[in-house]
Amino acid sequence: MNSNFMRPAVLSLICLSALSSCTTSNTRMSGGGLFGRSASSATPYIASLQGGIVGRSGLQMDRRDFNKALEAEYRALETAPGGQAVMWGEDDTKGEVIANAPYQVGNQNCRQYTHSLTVDGKQAKVRGAACRNADGTWTPLI
Repeated sequence: MNSNFMRPAVLSLICLSALSSCTTSNTRMSGGGLFGRSASSATPYIASLQGGIVGRSGLQMDRRDFNKALEAEYRALETAPGGQAVMWGEDDTKGEVIANAPYQVGNQNCRQYTHSLTVDGKQAKVRGAACRNADGTWTPLI
């Protein structure tokens, strides 16, 4: 069977397995977001984004919101159909990430994407591209 076909299926199973162990309660999570307080140490997938394009926005936000923004970038690159927004945050700190359709560079899938965000009334829109590595991580193109 084609290994390029199997990678997304395997990654989906891993994600579902990890999420199935989560529990919910009526208290707000202090860690913030899907990957908890320390996204960089919790997952190589978020760390491989190297701060993503949100890091180039020039807007300052706390670590929790920054991690949510990076998670949204990863979800947009990895699973969102081209042109579909992945939303994150609320109130004064929020954004959306829209990835274009994938394209090939050598043997890698790559995607251009846009991150529009608002932090304390200030808005920014940054554009970038990233390519998917064999291990499922995404590396931004600079």
